[in-house]
Amino acid sequence: MNITKEQIDDLNAVVKVAITKDDYQDKVASILNDYRKQANIPGFRKGHVPMGLIKKQYGKAVLVDEVNKLLQDNLNKYLTEEKLDVLGNPLPKQQDNFDWDQDELGFEFELGLAPNFEVPLKTKKNLTHYKIVADKKMVDEQVLRLQKQYGKLVSKDTVAKDHEVTGVFNNEAEEINNKTTLELDKIKSKKALDSLIGKKVGEEITIKTKGLFKEDYLLSSVMGISQEKADTLNVEVSFTVEEINEREPAKLEQELFDKLFGEGTITSAKALKDRIKEDSEKQFEQQSDQKLLNDITEYFIENTKFDLPSEFLTKWIQTTGEQPLSEDQANEEYKKSEKGLRYQLIEGKIIKDNDIQIQFDELKEFAKGFIKSQMAQFGQLNPQEEELDTIAARVLGNQDEVKRLSEQLMSQKLLTLYKEKVNLKAKEVTYENFVKEVYE
Repeated sequence: MNITKEQIDDLNAVVKVAITKDDYQDKVASILNDYRKQANIPGFRKGHVPMGLIKKQYGKAVLVDEVNKLLQDNLNKYLTEEKLDVLGNPLPKQQDNFDWDQDELGFEFELGLAPNFEVPLKTKKNLTHYKIVADKKMVDEQVLRLQKQYGKLVSKDTVAKDHEVTGVFNNEAEEINNKTTLELDKIKSKKALDSLIGKKVGEEITIKTKGLFKEDYLLSSVMGISQEKADTLNVEVSFTVEEINEREPAKLEQELFDKLFGEGTITSAKALKDRIKEDSEKQFEQQSDQKLLNDITEYFIENTKFDLPSEFLTKWIQTTGEQPLSEDQANEEYKKSEKGLRYQLIEGKIIKDNDIQIQFDELKEFAKGFIKSQMAQFGQLNPQEEELDTIAARVLGNQDEVKRLSEQLMSQKLLTLYKEKVNLKAKEVTYENFVKEVYE
């Protein structure tokens, strides 16, 4: 077997593979001999079918199969040995009226090659790195929410503005019949609020669903309907009052502090507010870091210039999917995927240039940290190390989980590198202003 490469240009090449009978005839003969031993053909005893008949029936199929295996194995080995950085997979060039009976079989494969480029991490402009702070207003609101959450319900005779009202929504035509509790401070409609204020247990009001709540997502849960239906619901519903309560906030004293953070951890209202501020800002770091990672990614895509073997990649997309695509469809798919491909190459270059690697022990500790944070959400704040090790081993036994966690850890490592190398300017904002500036 002989393999040679013809360089077309910096991004395209053709690999030629020449295969002779010596490369495959022994293997083909062995397989056909096995077929002969097992063949059941009328008129012949098992194992005594003439080889000529076996070759006539199976010879070409076995030959093609074995040659294709040879091609695949040796082509992959060649690409590895020659250290060719290919995009997609080699594409066989079409050969019409191919003669499988010739002594030497010749095949050609088109290659799309990865471009050479550099990624300077020192950016030409400063990129914003947000530091999101929990301001006094946010902290006070969070404290009040906790006081209400751990407070007690006091029954009332008449609905007032800050009460919670339990009752039943009803609309036969829309198949709505759902008992729920309304927090009046979440109601947006002034007309609905005015209708509720002053009502007593057993009384009924009629209100419109459109624009009822400050947050649109609440409508589906209080009406007991799907979110899809709630998104377009614009009807009148009746609401019958069954229970009226005022939530009396818990006092800012040791009993509440112990319930929230464990005995003796927090000992004053100031310490509580400080802890809430600290915890909130830790959570905000994740959003800030994700925003920074997105911005740096976009910067590198926009500012790292290189060509791609677009014609080859379009042809590869056209021919290698589950269903063959038309030329127009393949061009459209290439346009959609080009940006992602560019960043894959850029990220790969950064990882290689900076020798960023993921060791198993690192991945295990990362997995344990992820598991620990998940457990904390369910109130398990201090899991045993043995328990974390057991769960991590189970998680890392799943290849899909290994891939997902590895990608997250690599993003974390890249972000650490970017914070060291990229030109950044810090900007301190409240969470409210961060949302307005970034998402609105």
